[in-house]
Amino acid sequence: MPDALQGVSRAKIAEVLTALALGTNADLVDGVFALLDDETPSWFAKTRQGTRVADGATTAHLACHIGILQRGNGKLDREGRDYWIKPLRELGAIEAMTLVDGEMIAGHVKAKSPNSCYRLNAEFVAILKAPEPEWRDMLAAWAGEDAARGRRAFQAAMEEASRKLVDSGHADLIRASVDHYAARFLPGYEVLYIDDSDGDRVSPEEREKMAAAGVTLTLEDAMPDALLWHPETDHLWVIEAVTSDGEVDFHKVAQMDRMAARCGKSGVGFTTTYRTWREAAARQSAHGNVAVGTYIWIQSDPAKHLLVEG
Repeated sequence: MPDALQGVSRAKIAEVLTALALGTNADLVDGVFALLDDETPSWFAKTRQGTRVADGATTAHLACHIGILQRGNGKLDREGRDYWIKPLRELGAIEAMTLVDGEMIAGHVKAKSPNSCYRLNAEFVAILKAPEPEWRDMLAAWAGEDAARGRRAFQAAMEEASRKLVDSGHADLIRASVDHYAARFLPGYEVLYIDDSDGDRVSPEEREKMAAAGVTLTLEDAMPDALLWHPETDHLWVIEAVTSDGEVDFHKVAQMDRMAARCGKSGVGFTTTYRTWREAAARQSAHGNVAVGTYIWIQSDPAKHLLVEG
């Protein structure tokens, strides 16, 4: 093994862990070092090409990495996970993941699954990689944030949603897009309608909400999967949940822009959502039709959304 992974040495890991009052337990240090390994290919039998140990490693993988690769001995006792996983999981520095159909998704979605694994939280990796003296300020801010509890609560909610990911359909993705994505990234927006069931696409209750918001849809307008409205800014937001087709493309942007202008709204924003990166990649490699200036959100990687720029 090299002396450093992603530019981070064991000495740096020990220094950061000491600052977190976790001491310099060798197994804990080497466990973090293993999860930084973006050079060794994943030891899962079926993953997408280019997946590395750092993208997700099981307890057994870590036991082998620490004991064999790093120390040149036999693999560690897996029961040692209480020393080299649990302390950092409690802080949110290590995240639970599961390999499903070659893709890493949030949470341990099946009890005792051989595909349950772990990766380092991106913010924690940034702290490890930061130079002196920046990393100490970053660590203090990260460790002291009340948002850390919120981050873990959000992760827990998404883990529950991920349990249904394999079997979820279009309606489930629409609901996740509203219940999780909109709640986190679109504060202040109210849901005017959700098109996630059979029958009337807009219920009488939703028609009343739209009328109160000053929004009318005609046969010439696109019918998005979810339409939201911000009362203070009078701004609309469209969400399209894609399991087979229906991304926010330039045509849909033009349609909804015309509708927003006709209704006297201040503007309209757009997000295309997918269940996994694999599905997003398959769609976009074939079509490349997501409009510039709109956002993409991935249910299995829920803590960020991405702006499409030209």
